[in-house]
Amino acid sequence: MIDLFSDTQTRPTTGMRDAMARAEVGDEQSDSDPTTLALCERVADLLGQEAGVFMPSGTMCNLVAILVQTRPGDEIIVDDQSHIYNTEAAGSAAIGGVSVMALKTPAGVYTPEAFAAAIRPSARTAPRSALVSIEQTTSFSGGSVWALPDMRRIRDIAHERGLRAHIDGARLLNAVAATGIAAKDYAQGFDSAWIDLSKGLGCPVGAVLCGTRAFIAEAWRWKYRLGGAMRQSGILAAAGLYALDHHVDQLVRDNAHAALLRDRIAGAPGLAIDEGAAQSNILCFSVEPLGVTAAAFAQACLAEGVRVRAIGAHQIRATTHLEVDEPSILRAAEVIRAEAERLSARAG
Repeated sequence: MIDLFSDTQTRPTTGMRDAMARAEVGDEQSDSDPTTLALCERVADLLGQEAGVFMPSGTMCNLVAILVQTRPGDEIIVDDQSHIYNTEAAGSAAIGGVSVMALKTPAGVYTPEAFAAAIRPSARTAPRSALVSIEQTTSFSGGSVWALPDMRRIRDIAHERGLRAHIDGARLLNAVAATGIAAKDYAQGFDSAWIDLSKGLGCPVGAVLCGTRAFIAEAWRWKYRLGGAMRQSGILAAAGLYALDHHVDQLVRDNAHAALLRDRIAGAPGLAIDEGAAQSNILCFSVEPLGVTAAAFAQACLAEGVRVRAIGAHQIRATTHLEVDEPSILRAAEVIRAEAERLSARAG
C-alpha cells in the first residue's frame, strides 16, 4: 500500500520509539515532567514566542486559542476551506459560543484587503470581530504557502482594528521547508501559533501551542477544562523532541515528492491541476472532467494499491510524508495516470 491519504498516517520510527521508551518523565500537571517542559521550550523558541503548552492535538490548539482570545458572541475570521471551519466539529461555536466568518478563497489564501473588508463595524446588533486565523500551509485547498508580507499585513490590520491574530501552523514547517523562511519569522508578532507533531514530523500524537506567558497560563486553564491535561506526558513529548532533531530535513523531500507526483500526472487526460499546485507536501487535482466522483476515482486507485483522499464531489488530495519514498511516488503516478486514461477512453 502506498498511502497518500494524509501525513497523519505516519508511524513512529524505531529511533523515535527508543527515545519514547527512554524518556525522563514526571507529572505534567505540576510542571514536573522535564521532557514535556523541554519540548515546550524548544517549540516556543522555534516560533519566537515566550512560552508553550503541549496539547494532545492540533484541534485542541485551535480551540483553546479561540477560547482564550474571544468571548461568547464574538466572531472569528478564517478561510472557507480551513480546518477550523470544516473539520473541527464546530468547537468554537459549540463550546465557545463564537461564530465564524468564512472568506471565500481560491486556494485557502485570502488577501489582506478581503480580511479588512470582513471586519465588522462596531454595532450593538452584530457580533464583534475578535480573531483572525491563517492556516499555514493550507490543507484541504492544496497545501498553498502564504506569502510572508501578506501574513504580516493581515496581522497588522488585525491589531490596528483591535483583533487578535492566530496561526494554525499544523504544517508550518512544510512552509519553512518550501521557502527557507524561519518559523519564528512567520510567527513574529502573532498572538498565538502552534505546530503539529503528528503530521510530517511523524509523531504518534501531539502539538504545541505558543504565545505570551499570560496567554499560555490561560491556555493551560482551558486545556485542563477540556480534559487535555496529562500526567507522564514526557513519553509523548520525547517523540516530538526526536522529530525536531531527526525529521525536519525530511520535509524538504516530502515537498519535492509532491511536486514530482504533480509533474508525473500533469497532462493525463481528464485530470485538472491548478497552476501553482503542490507548493508543499499536498497535491490536489480535480477528476470532474472524467465524469466520475472523487470517491469512485479514489476507490479505483485503492484497488491498485494507492490510497488517495476524496474531498468533496470531484477533488482528490494526495499528501506525501516520511513513509513514502521516490519509487512509491513514481508508482502512485503510474496508477493515477493509468486510471485517468482508462476512464477517459471509456468516456470517449
